[in-house]
Amino acid sequence: MITNSDAGTADAQRLEGALDILRRSASVEVSATSNPGELDGVLHRAGSRRIVVAGGDGSMHAVVAALHRRHELADRVLGLLPVGTGNDFARGNGIPLDVVEAAELVLHGEPRPVDLLIDELGDIVVNNVHVGAGAQASRRGHRWKHRLGAVGVGKVNLGKLGYPIGALLAATHPPAVRLRVKVDGRVVNDLDRPVLMVALGNGARVGGGTELNPDADTEDGRIDVMISRSVGPFAKFAYVAHLSRGRHPERDDVVQLKGSTVAITGEEFWCSADGEVHGPERRRTWRLEPAAYSLILPPQG
Repeated sequence: MITNSDAGTADAQRLEGALDILRRSASVEVSATSNPGELDGVLHRAGSRRIVVAGGDGSMHAVVAALHRRHELADRVLGLLPVGTGNDFARGNGIPLDVVEAAELVLHGEPRPVDLLIDELGDIVVNNVHVGAGAQASRRGHRWKHRLGAVGVGKVNLGKLGYPIGALLAATHPPAVRLRVKVDGRVVNDLDRPVLMVALGNGARVGGGTELNPDADTEDGRIDVMISRSVGPFAKFAYVAHLSRGRHPERDDVVQLKGSTVAITGEEFWCSADGEVHGPERRRTWRLEPAAYSLILPPQG
């Protein structure tokens, strides 16, 4: 089991119940890591043992990325105990948010192959990547999370309010960006059609449960692409209102497609991949790697 060295006492207490479940049926070694070097050493020592990630979306991303760099991902079976803030990857894959129930799933679930997104630099996306207003929300949310994290004691603070505040600020001053979007080589949005945001979903959910790409499925071998052209003054607010209820695909100015490669070029844009914000960018490309590794999921049916 790989945990985050920076996790607080509350997370450690939550994991105790999960460890009790796992140790009834398996020998469990717990390794806490705080940087890529430590993580790489843990993965080296793990050998062929099953790896359980105890953390959120960021922890899952870090472990999958490290295994990908080591060229060991294809042969791995991973489990997930969701103790993060948003746990969007777990939500989208039906993994219980209760860590004791998630531990039971690790023991009795079904290892199934899941997909991965890989960009032109070889970096991976486990769950979702989006540009435009969503990335702006993430940028502002990160700043407010750190500011409010100082209000309180330890893990009991106001940091979790950072992302809703970021989303609100992005909704009141959202960017419209001129982007050319190609899906499998076909132009589906050109520079003459400004966009509010573009989202590429391997998983469906972001931001603590919002279904940004409602039809995304980590097992279907396709990238779900959502393009919002809601750039008018009233359209922006209407889009956000529909998004909060999961009804944004019903809008005439929202386009949904599926493909295996996506290329985005145009004006400078920021990019949020698995919650990590990068930019400004002018050109990015992603491709789908189907059945990249195995994840323990609830049995089908």
